[in-house]
Amino acid sequence: MAKGILIAAFDFSGAHEDEFHDWYDLEHVPERQRVPGFGACNRWIGAANPKQAVATYELDNLDVLKSPAYRAIGGENLSVWSKRVTGMCQRLLRFEGEQILPGDADAPAGAGALLINAMSVDPAHATEFNEWYDNEHIPALAAVPGTLAARRFRAHEGSPRYVALYHLASPEVQASAEWKRAASTPWTERMRPHFRDHLRIVARAYQRGG
Repeated sequence: MAKGILIAAFDFSGAHEDEFHDWYDLEHVPERQRVPGFGACNRWIGAANPKQAVATYELDNLDVLKSPAYRAIGGENLSVWSKRVTGMCQRLLRFEGEQILPGDADAPAGAGALLINAMSVDPAHATEFNEWYDNEHIPALAAVPGTLAARRFRAHEGSPRYVALYHLASPEVQASAEWKRAASTPWTERMRPHFRDHLRIVARAYQRGG
């Protein structure tokens, strides 16, 4: 069974910053780290907008999110603190997907930054979209200096349907001349008009108190 990912992104401008980070660090992430099947749980802060927060949770597979241990702390069973804090935030993304490229590769440790590219695609162009991503786009960006990992995920339902997740040495990698050359190809430009519900977030690795 394919590895899974759970990604949550918020704009927490409406929350108290200290409480937001305390909630995430002292309750929310530790709760999930105790659930069997959860792997690395990492937090990220928007590079351009420090009021954006992203959490990525590596999963053995998506069935982990259906397990009694996870259901006891998720959905309707969120804690009072979770409901209070998230009620003050704007959700930018919640994504549950299976890893489709490359194989069962894990997230690298020690990344300084994360780039999330989330989108759906016009169904009429889905086959070419996946060929482009798998055969040109991901391999080209994975080869850019400073790219530590480049992976793709697909949701079973809902939108966005796809997420490309890039672990980077620093946020500046995705702004480099090498990255721009790799990302700007005729095939890429041909596919862009077919993107739907596109969300792009560049974030730095979160450090408590940093």
